[in-house]
Amino acid sequence: MDALVLLGSFIVLMMVGVPVAYALGMASLIGAFWIDLPLDGVMIQIAAGVNKFSLLAIPFFVLAGAIMAEGGMARRLVNFANVFVGFLRGGLSLVNILASTFFGAISGSSVADTASIGSVLIPEMEKKGYPRDFATAVTVSGSIQATLIPPSHNAVIYSLAAGGSVSVAGLFLAGVLPGLLLGVTIAAMCLWIARKRQFPVGERVPIRQALRICVDALWGLMTMVIILGGILSGIFTATESASIAVLWAFFVTMFIYRDYRWSDLPKLMHRTVKTVTIVMMLIGFAASFGYLMTLMQIPAKATAFFVGVSDSKVVILLMINVMLLMLGTLMDMAPLILICTPILLPVVTSLGVDPVHFGMIMIINLGIGLVTPPVGSVLFVGSAVSKLPIGVVTKAMSPFFIALLIVLAFVTYVPAISLWLPRLMGV
Repeated sequence: MDALVLLGSFIVLMMVGVPVAYALGMASLIGAFWIDLPLDGVMIQIAAGVNKFSLLAIPFFVLAGAIMAEGGMARRLVNFANVFVGFLRGGLSLVNILASTFFGAISGSSVADTASIGSVLIPEMEKKGYPRDFATAVTVSGSIQATLIPPSHNAVIYSLAAGGSVSVAGLFLAGVLPGLLLGVTIAAMCLWIARKRQFPVGERVPIRQALRICVDALWGLMTMVIILGGILSGIFTATESASIAVLWAFFVTMFIYRDYRWSDLPKLMHRTVKTVTIVMMLIGFAASFGYLMTLMQIPAKATAFFVGVSDSKVVILLMINVMLLMLGTLMDMAPLILICTPILLPVVTSLGVDPVHFGMIMIINLGIGLVTPPVGSVLFVGSAVSKLPIGVVTKAMSPFFIALLIVLAFVTYVPAISLWLPRLMGV
């Protein structure tokens, strides 16, 4: 009955239109009243939830990504990717995927990826003879890489939701191969569609121009080297790397590229603060919600339920994947990580699944939810950028959903894809 009151009140509040963060907070208060927990306990958990040094990584990575996104980095990455794959049949679709790979490693945000890369490449692909719905579907699908490739904000949130027992640096490394696998799979799908539908063949970039493009993009690409190189070398932590990334992004944007006006910086800071405020409220309220779930023994009950259905790891992981895919269509990624991790992590660890591996499984599942109606935020951004109805974009996404599910299956049942690199680096 305790679990029904807590989870039921949260679902009812969501159904009547209460924002997710407030629904979590109000449900926590209702649950506290139900079990006679002093409200001081809820407030303490909210404060403790955001009073963590590792959380500083989120605002810094968001700010670094915003600076690079609005400072001309997207256009330079598109040109850089075009040097390597633009000359193939359907090459612009591959440029889109490769540019998303690079930009995701700088912004860590699928929404920023879709908005930035899409605004550059969707009109260009249409001008070169690609259907606009296909160009949008490629952009939206490729942007999921940003949820996996470091610096992923969602990896930081998962580490927090796991009680800090999972290393952020380990999660960053674990996301590299799944992210690249996702990009390669979508690129293969693009090549198949390009050959089938006879998309145009691109032109080779002259060597002198290619060298100039590579040098121009190198400044922005150094952000990836700074983040991962600093963490792996032990020079600074994942959180400290975020602040270094901001300084580097600011230097490159304002003094090297100089495409961004100083007068626009206050507006960018304001947007970043608004975004971070929403995330921090969500984390604080989710911490109190998770505390109530622990007191009500919901994780233990969930473990008993899944183990009661089957003792097969393959079957239980399949059930969890289906559940997360369904939930991902109804709610955004960050709140689902915060809500589901405390419930599902004990289930999978009891089966011998590594917490880092499960983090990748969860992020891919919920990343697919970002591009799936009715609440796919990245899908909505792609639709807005391309000025196409959601239904049209969703229909064009059909073959890419198949590619995404194939990647999910491989990452779920081949743990080495996620764990090889962290173990190799001893993180």
